[in-house]
Amino acid sequence: MRSRVKPGEAGISLIEMVIAVLVLSIGIVAGFQSLGQSRVVIGGELPRLLAQSAALNRAGELQILGAIAGRGLPRQVQQGPFRWNIAVQEEATEAGFVQATIRATAPGQPGAVFVVFVPAEPPS
Repeated sequence: MRSRVKPGEAGISLIEMVIAVLVLSIGIVAGFQSLGQSRVVIGGELPRLLAQSAALNRAGELQILGAIAGRGLPRQVQQGPFRWNIAVQEEATEAGFVQATIRATAPGQPGAVFVVFVPAEPPS
């Protein structure tokens, strides 16, 4: 015996199909946008890492040489394919140390900022 299908129950309608495709396409577009943003963030990691390395190198030099001798260090350093501008802002502390704020920047690249406390004269 055959069952009879009522006119509205034969399958999915064209409207249901269009809505399903619309929902899937919105999800796919959102996924591609997040992939593009991830690519941008990962691509900027190398310059950021090199800027941090340049700033940390200067912090180490200041800790070894002292703040006064560190003023004679070069203002630009080569780190990887980039030439980093190193700016050091000094401020005396009550304990006799120098608070050095080190900024490493390069045109069109992310930079880095570190704060380190160093002696004014090299340690003996």
